[in-house]
Amino acid sequence: MSIRSGWFATLIIIAAVYVLLVAVGVVGKGFNIAFGGPEGLAGIFEFATNPFIGILIGILVTTILQSSSTVTSIIVGLVAGGLPISTAIPMIMGANVGTTITNTIVSFGHVRKQGEFKKAFAAATVHDFFNLLSIAIFLPLEMAFGFLAKLSAYAGHYVENIETAVDSPGSSFVKVAVKAGTKFVESVASALPELWAGVVMILLGIVLILLSIKFLGDALKIAFVGKARKILQAAVARGPITGIFSGTVVTVLVQSSSTTTSIIVPLAGSGVIQLRHVYPFTLGANIGTTITALLAAMAITGPTHAAAHQIAIAHFLYNLIGVVVIYSIPFLRKIPLAGAEWIAELGSQRKMLAVAYTLGTFFGIPALFIGVRSFFA
Repeated sequence: MSIRSGWFATLIIIAAVYVLLVAVGVVGKGFNIAFGGPEGLAGIFEFATNPFIGILIGILVTTILQSSSTVTSIIVGLVAGGLPISTAIPMIMGANVGTTITNTIVSFGHVRKQGEFKKAFAAATVHDFFNLLSIAIFLPLEMAFGFLAKLSAYAGHYVENIETAVDSPGSSFVKVAVKAGTKFVESVASALPELWAGVVMILLGIVLILLSIKFLGDALKIAFVGKARKILQAAVARGPITGIFSGTVVTVLVQSSSTTTSIIVPLAGSGVIQLRHVYPFTLGANIGTTITALLAAMAITGPTHAAAHQIAIAHFLYNLIGVVVIYSIPFLRKIPLAGAEWIAELGSQRKMLAVAYTLGTFFGIPALFIGVRSFFA
C-alpha cells in the first residue's frame, strides 16, 4: 500500500502524532526513573547551566539531527524529567540556529555558478544572522531578569486555566491514550534494574521521537507540499506581513522549518525571489516550527505538566517576540540582511570560506567549547 494514498497518509499522521506524544512522555519518565528526578538530572546537566554552553548544545545537537522539532521535543521531555527551565531556554535558542544547517547545505547546490551561489547562500544565511541577533538581544535579558521564564510561566498558567475551562471528552481521551502508551512502555522496561530501565526508556523515547517526526514530516509533505508551494507562490512580493504569515502556515503544514526554507533557497539562487522577500518568509518559519514543541507538551501529565507546557510556550514566545522586535525596528531589521549579503559576497568569491563558515558555525565552534567546558567541569 502506497503512503501516497491520501487516506493512508492521514492514518500515518495520526499514528505519528500519537507515537510522538507517547515518546515525549517516555523520555521524561525515563529520566525520572534513571536519575531520581530533578536533583539527579540537574547534576547531569550541571556543565550546561552556563547559558552559552546551553546554546552551543542546542546548536550542535540540532545540527547533527537536522531537526529543531526533534530537539525541542526532546527538551520538553527533559524538562518533564526535571531539567530546569533556566537551563532549557538557552538550548531552545541554540536549536533555532542549528536548524538552519539544512538550507545552508541546500545552497551549495548552486556552488558552481558564482552569481547563483551568492544569492542562494545569502537566502540561507539570513536565517542564521536573524537567529544570532535574536540571541544577542534576548539572552542578556533572560540572564538578567528571567524574561522568557517569567513570561512563559504567566502564559502557561493562563493557558492551563483555559484548558481546564474547555476540557472536552476528546482531549481527555487523548490524554488517557497517551498515558496508557507511556505506562505500557514503563511496564515492559520495569523487568530491568531501575537504572537500566530508565536508560532504555530514554533511548527508546528519543528513537521514537526521531521516527515519529520523520514519518509525520513525510506524510504531511505528501498531503500538503503542493498547497505549501501554492501558498509560497501566492505570497511572493506581497509584503512582509504576508510573507511572515505564509512562512508560518507552510511550516505548520509540513512540520519542518528546514523544509520550508529549503524550498525557497533554490528559488532565490535562480533569481525568482529576492532576498528581501525570502527574509520575512524565513521569519514565519521560525514561528511555525514551535508547533511541534507545543504539541509534544500535551503528552505530559502529572506534577511536571506545567513545566513542560512552560518550555514549549517559552519557545513560541521567544520566536514570536524576536520576529516582532527585530522586524519592527528598522535598524535591527537590516542587520540580518547586511550580514547575509556580506558572508555571501565573501563565500561566493572564496568557496572555502563558505565551507569554513558552515563547518565552524554548526560543528567546530560548538563542539570545541562544549568539549573544553565538559573537560574542566
